[in-house]
Amino acid sequence: MSVSYMTHPLIKHKITLLRKSSTGTSEFRKLIEEIAMLMGYEALADLPTADIEVTTPIEKTVQPVLNGKKPAVVPILRAGLGMVGGILALIPSAKVGHIGLYRDPETHLPHEYYCKLPDSIEERQIIVVDPMLATGGSAVSAVDFIKARGGKKIKFMSVIAAPEGVSALMKAHPDIQLYVGSLDRCLNENAYICPGLGDAGDRIFGTI
Repeated sequence: MSVSYMTHPLIKHKITLLRKSSTGTSEFRKLIEEIAMLMGYEALADLPTADIEVTTPIEKTVQPVLNGKKPAVVPILRAGLGMVGGILALIPSAKVGHIGLYRDPETHLPHEYYCKLPDSIEERQIIVVDPMLATGGSAVSAVDFIKARGGKKIKFMSVIAAPEGVSALMKAHPDIQLYVGSLDRCLNENAYICPGLGDAGDRIFGTI
């Protein structure tokens, strides 16, 4: 499919606040959730609807509601958990799965330790969330796992991304839609995004 880079000034403003080293855990967590909600509004613009009849205080009318299986939000643990609340604020009935990956500190390659997805995953719109898309290794593996379990309609949301990660993910999975809050400059020698915002998981959960 394609890559969508967010241009909304509220998203840009909130990402700038995220980057500040002086932003504390509580504010950081709140900002991640708000950004996820704003990005989710864009990413979910094509959800299917069906018309139903409702009665207003004035008259009967036919109006649209969401149709089909509820979407599935799948955070990549642990930092992705910080984005789930933002999506659920938009779709409270969405199902939530989890993919656990850790990155080898020397090779930077991802390793799976947990994968649990909602049932009928093949029928659901899937939104994979992870605040950072760095090398792309974890993102590629997460989408691999979802596809291996039958997932087909997949979107991926990251607050910030490095060009290397975007390239790797779209090369491996050109059929998905990627949403990026901010495209940063590059990765450094330790595979951290520059200018970045530090370790999103540590900043969300206060484990710095």
